[in-house]
Amino acid sequence: MSVTADRAGFVPRILALPAILGLALLVLPLAALVLRVEWSTLWSDVTSPEAMSALWLSLATGAVATTACIVLGVPLALVIARSAPRRAAVLRAIVTVPLVLPPMVGGVAMLFLFGRTSVIGGMLAEWGIRVPFTTTAVVLAQTFVALPFLVLAVEGSMRSIGIGYEQAAAGLGAGRWTILARVTLPLAAPGLTAGIVLCFARAIGEFGATALFAGNAPGVTQTMPLAIYTAFNGAGVSQGTAVALSLLLLVTAIGVLLLVRAWRVETPR
Repeated sequence: MSVTADRAGFVPRILALPAILGLALLVLPLAALVLRVEWSTLWSDVTSPEAMSALWLSLATGAVATTACIVLGVPLALVIARSAPRRAAVLRAIVTVPLVLPPMVGGVAMLFLFGRTSVIGGMLAEWGIRVPFTTTAVVLAQTFVALPFLVLAVEGSMRSIGIGYEQAAAGLGAGRWTILARVTLPLAAPGLTAGIVLCFARAIGEFGATALFAGNAPGVTQTMPLAIYTAFNGAGVSQGTAVALSLLLLVTAIGVLLLVRAWRVETPR
């Protein structure tokens, strides 16, 4: 039997039709977006003051949110990976909730948590700190939606390597921090890198939670997705700029996929 036939298996050929239709549903909208780009004005659209403001705000808040995800997510991933199966399943389910939760709901939940009427929001208000509708709110919203991507990627990587190498290092006299820094994290590096890249991409593409919790103030909370939405509703940047920013986000997503694939470990057959 040939290699091609072996890979094809025994899938009914008629299933190729819905498969093609599904692929078309994913590809054709993106192709339509590329066709609408005004290439002659692309550079001026992307570098307009409004677009640059939204772009740099997205990149800056995305970088801060990704850093927060690393600081919080790596320890959480380690705890899940080294917990008993039942406890790990519960923790993993909790971490997964933001992935299946509509982003708008996340924004409302964070608004209730940090709003003036909440306990935390009221305490912060007494200290003169306001979180909702600020740049800080953008970072918190991005962290909320992006954290699961990093945690699940790192946790899966740590769980797959097991604890054999850690036990060997401990048997040679290495301490816990030495084992973490020189054994666990280097072995989990592919998953960590993939998680960081996916986390950053999700952060800069966040819309729903940011819109409700942070608002849409240009230069303060208006990220690229919000600038695109505003433009297509007849305000803010022009539609040409919105299309250009959409293309920029598409290129970023493709770059993320390429980076993740570069770090994927192929298992030999």
